[in-house]
This record gives sequence, structure tokens and C-alpha cells, in this order.
Amino acid sequence: MGKGGGCVPSSSRKRLPGVGSSHKEDPNADLPQENNNDISEKPVEEALGHEDPPPILEDAASSLPLSSPRKLRIFVVFYSMYGHVEALAKKMKEGIDAIEGVEGTLYRVPEILSAQVLEQMRAPPKDESIPVITAEELTAADGLLFGFPTRYGAMAAQMKAFFDSTGKLWREQSLAGKPAGFFVSTGTQGGGQETTAWTAITQLAHHGMLFVPIGYTFGAGMFKMDEIRGGSPYGAGVYAGDGTRQPSSVELALAEHQGKYMAAVVNRLVKA
Repeated sequence: MGKGGGCVPSSSRKRLPGVGSSHKEDPNADLPQENNNDISEKPVEEALGHEDPPPILEDAASSLPLSSPRKLRIFVVFYSMYGHVEALAKKMKEGIDAIEGVEGTLYRVPEILSAQVLEQMRAPPKDESIPVITAEELTAADGLLFGFPTRYGAMAAQMKAFFDSTGKLWREQSLAGKPAGFFVSTGTQGGGQETTAWTAITQLAHHGMLFVPIGYTFGAGMFKMDEIRGGSPYGAGVYAGDGTRQPSSVELALAEHQGKYMAAVVNRLVKA
């Protein structure tokens, strides 16, 4: 076989009877004895001069373009009524994107309150540039970070409703083995910075997911007592007060750290 792909006749290859032969010979002389009575049993490839498969051109593979490995994906899925959790989510994405080979994507969970109720609660409009996620889309993530405000020491109803919609994924265990973490917002210092994340772990357990706390990896920032700061070993956090207090620089830095930390963990687990 030449590089042009055509077949080059071989002088050592026997010709089929009656093809390209001008002298009279026994028409069955060149055929194997067991096939003398039925030429149709001879393999088609052999009859066409292809007893062996065509050679693989070594330079063919080297000429193909090399595809770069895809980035690992961490979804930051959150519910935010007054924007505090959203502020943490955006800082987490910055932290995730700072780790080479990993990218973060922001998603909102569906709102279950009516526009009239949200108006009475003086909730600001949602950021429409951040898409609303469906349960099925969770399977595309390599890691997940869930953020939500507290309601009496547990997650807000909007996030609980979203987890309740993942029944099909639970039955099929589609999320089993995926690492996940939490970040929260509370109105007061004793309002559930730890219990809100702690009680949410049950959602991960039923899905077979891996809970990834941040511990005290933030370093000295976890031990300072000179200012009010949200967050715990379970994950980043913010104190919203009556809704007017905005996240402090330390709370935002902790959220960015959690994004970096989660990205590093996912990177290590996937490449292990």
C-alpha cells in the first residue's frame, strides 16, 4: 500500500483464473484444492489483493490536532434574598477561577415566593445574568458549593425545595461521590452559622456526596476576635443583621478562600 491509498499489484500474488491471462492453463491450477468447486468461499479481501489489513500510517496520528484537557467545573448554586449570599457566591467564583484548570459557574435556584410577597419583604430584584439551575444540571459539575440564608437554624425554604426536586438523581445516585460544601448567611451571631450547614449535610448524605468543610485552613483569619465575622469550620458565612449590613472584607476573603480550597480539593480528587 502506498501513501496514495491505491493498491499495488504484487508479483508474488497469484492471479485469479481467467483474469489478465492470455495462455491456456488449467483454470483451477492456482486455486487451493479445497476451494476448487466453490470460488465464492474465498475471502473477498484476499480476492481483491488485501490478505493483510492496510498498514497504519505512523504520521497520521501526529498530524491530528491535540485537544486540550477540559477544565474541571465547580457549580456555585445559591439562594439569596437580600444579596448577602450572592456576594459570597461571586467571591467564591473568583477563588475557584484563580486555580489553574478549574472554573466556577454561578447558578440561582428557583424562587418559590410570589413577586407580591417579595415586594412586601423589600427584597431587591434578582440578578438575571445568573441563570436558574435545574436539578438535572447538577450532574455536569465536578464539585458543588451550595449557599443559602438560614431560617431558624436551617436552610431557607427555597433551597430546601430545590433539594426536594432532586429525587430522580437520588434514586439513580447520579451525584454520588461528588464533593460539595456550604456557605451561609444569618441575621444574628447566634442565628445558625454552624447549624445551618450542619443540618444541610443530610442532603449530601442521602445523595452519597462528599462533604468538604474548610476547617481552619483560612489560618489566622479564623482566630481573630477584633471584629464581627461570619463563617465557621463548616464554610464561609456572613452576618446580615436586619438586611442592611453588607459582607465585611474578612467575610468576603473567607468566601474567596473557600472557592480556592474547594477547587484544590476537586482537582486532587479527580486526578487521583
